[in-house]
Amino acid sequence: MLLRSGAHLKGHFRLTSGLHSADYLQCALLLRYPAYAAFAGEALARHLAPYRPEVVLSPAIGGLIIGHEVARALGLPFLFCEREEGAMRLRRFPHPGPVPFVVVEDVITTGGSSAEVGHLIEEGGGRWVATGSVVDRSGGSHRLFGPLHSLWEASFETWNPEVCPLCRQGTPAVKPGSRT
Repeated sequence: MLLRSGAHLKGHFRLTSGLHSADYLQCALLLRYPAYAAFAGEALARHLAPYRPEVVLSPAIGGLIIGHEVARALGLPFLFCEREEGAMRLRRFPHPGPVPFVVVEDVITTGGSSAEVGHLIEEGGGRWVATGSVVDRSGGSHRLFGPLHSLWEASFETWNPEVCPLCRQGTPAVKPGSRT
């Protein structure tokens, strides 16, 4: 589905971390197809259901579609956090209170945005029981609490810009994604 949807991009990419890579996963291209989004949401929901969450949360913008699909499959409310003055906030929703919750994201690289969402809800008494993502490309080095369930683990070669072979070839690096 990632290949059919065009979500696995090849080229020269500057990642949020500052590293460069020849591969990039743009899950929005996968999730633009409702059938693929529903499939991924139901698959993640099966992994997360045993934790008995009472609410699903996601960071905007990457987690919006998949988080909603997981919540739909679990029959739970869905809330999302947005960046406001550099920090994740529940701008449109009341805090869910002291309930068990899961955080759902499209791609986990460092887990930074998901961790911000989880810690924000914990500060209000929530209990972060698990995290789910379509793709885990963290290599196990994410900043998340508890178990991470992903539909695909990806490992792509990355380089510091000073040693990037694509830079040496003169290929311009592009910055896809939601954060600069």
